[in-house]
Amino acid sequence: MSGEKQQPVGIDELLERVREGYERIEPKEAYDAARAGEALLVDIRYAALREQDGVIPGALVVERNELEWRLDPQGSHRLPEATGHEVRIVVICNEGYASSLAAASLHQLGLARATDLVGGFQAWRAAGLPVTS
Repeated sequence: MSGEKQQPVGIDELLERVREGYERIEPKEAYDAARAGEALLVDIRYAALREQDGVIPGALVVERNELEWRLDPQGSHRLPEATGHEVRIVVICNEGYASSLAAASLHQLGLARATDLVGGFQAWRAAGLPVTS
C-alpha cells in the first residue's frame, strides 16, 4: 500500500550508502595528490581538536557548519580555492565518519570529485604524514 511508512535509516547504514557513491582516499594517496596540486585538503575538525592534535600543513580549515557555503563554486561566500565543480576535495575529520557525510553533501552541490580521508586525521598522523602544532 502507498500508506506504508519507510523504516528510518540508522547512521551505520547511512554511512554505508553514501560511501557507495564515491571512492574514499587513503592518507598517503591524499598526501601525494595534495603535494602534486591535484587535491584540496579540507580539515573540518573542531578548533579544540586542531589545538590538541595539530593541523595538516597546507590544509584549508573550514568548520563543518560552513563547508557547503565555502566550497560551493557558485556561492557568494566561497573561498578563493573553490574555483569550480571539477576540484578534487578531500574532506578530513577526526576519524573518517563525519567527513563521509560532508563529502556526500558536497556531491549534492555538484562537486563530483569530493571524497574523504579513510580514518581521518588520526590515520594521517598514524601514517607518519606531516602535522604541525
